[in-house]
Amino acid sequence: MSFEGSCHCGAVTFTVEGDVPTTAISCNCSHCRRKGLLLSFAPRSSFTLNSGEEALDAYLFNKHKIEHQFCRTCGTEPFAYGVSPDGSETSAINLRCVPSADLDALELHRFDGARL
Repeated sequence: MSFEGSCHCGAVTFTVEGDVPTTAISCNCSHCRRKGLLLSFAPRSSFTLNSGEEALDAYLFNKHKIEHQFCRTCGTEPFAYGVSPDGSETSAINLRCVPSADLDALELHRFDGARL
């Protein structure tokens, strides 16, 4: 199984191998709070950027551990790249950019990023 996502204008598209997540992290850090991100993490090896690499730009803040990717055209952040605490490469998928995700049914896990 796999699921797909994109930025708002459709320039950036991606596929993730696996089932559509039913849980997400809702972080209250200054970045996630302002963007309204609902994140699900997947191994980088299961993530494929299908289109739009040239349309992406990166944003780093705080400890510079997550490379937030956003579309230069529409400003949407569909995903980010990072490294898990165990050292493995990961992708943080913004489930708001995944049409098949049932946002109302997500089990939300609150993360207190404001205190980091």
